[in-house]
Amino acid sequence: MTTDKALEPAAEAALIAKLKGVTTATLTTVLLKKGLRNVWIRGAFPLTPDLPRLVGRAFTLRFVPAREDLATPASWSAPISTRAAIEAMPEGCICVTDAMGITDAGIFGDILCARMVKKGVTALVTDGVVRDALGVKGTGLPVWCAGVAAPPSVAGLTFVNWQEPIACGGVAVFPGDMIVADEDGAVLIPADLVEAVTDEAVEQERLEGWIMTQVDAGVPLPGLYPANAENKAKYEAFKAAQKA
Repeated sequence: MTTDKALEPAAEAALIAKLKGVTTATLTTVLLKKGLRNVWIRGAFPLTPDLPRLVGRAFTLRFVPAREDLATPASWSAPISTRAAIEAMPEGCICVTDAMGITDAGIFGDILCARMVKKGVTALVTDGVVRDALGVKGTGLPVWCAGVAAPPSVAGLTFVNWQEPIACGGVAVFPGDMIVADEDGAVLIPADLVEAVTDEAVEQERLEGWIMTQVDAGVPLPGLYPANAENKAKYEAFKAAQKA
């Protein structure tokens, strides 16, 4: 479950800075060691190449299947709408949208994405698709999604709420969970585990960096990856020398 405990801004910024140096692949391994297997959001891939690794707290949106009396163009002006949800997004968040994996109705187009940029939203992550692809790319909003489609959201979806638990790409996402997204997709870190996972992941990245130097030097993999006692001792000596 998500915690209501908020970190001080400086502590939050430090966490995010550390996580920007950790791959989603490493995070899935660290989370697996903690018993969490279902943290990679299926269907969410970078819409454009060469996006930087991005990190932010989840701001959740939820769609359900289209119902003809509710999923209408008129609904876009309703108090419960994607427009209203965007206005509630805080700077720095990552918008995580449950589109039920529907790929023939675009949840956002260029105008909504442009507004998210003005709001300071870090990125959009969804198991659905976007529309107005060229325009969306032009806004500069980093997007992880399942592709593009011309029809609007109401062609296949009904928007129902924001900032509640959702299922995005088969993953349970709670508001305030941490999202890390890179070329391998988007990974969730439960809010209560963010600090512990970050520390372990940073150390794992450091260890694997050292292992790569050994591989480059021609060291065989058995006993190196994973490291046996001898190589762990060599790694600890390496760390000590780095601090000296």
